[in-house]
Amino acid sequence: MDEIKFKSLEELYIKLLPAFKTKINELERHNIKGIKEETIWNYLKDNYWKNKKDLTLGEMVDDILNTPNDKIVTYVLNNRK
Repeated sequence: MDEIKFKSLEELYIKLLPAFKTKINELERHNIKGIKEETIWNYLKDNYWKNKKDLTLGEMVDDILNTPNDKIVTYVLNNRK
């Protein structure tokens, strides 16, 4: 299968938006409200993807969907300004 190339992080982010929206829906079903797509993106970028190379789109979607909800909540609480 051909590898997908992205010209920018913004293009990649846009491609991942459906997975972020799915994760937000899951969080809301668990009564966790107010989490934004960008928050999940930043959490994964800072904690999961920081030292990884050559991630596939599928691996990134898997990370988004399977990140434990409590990890995202803890990230939000620790990064409030």
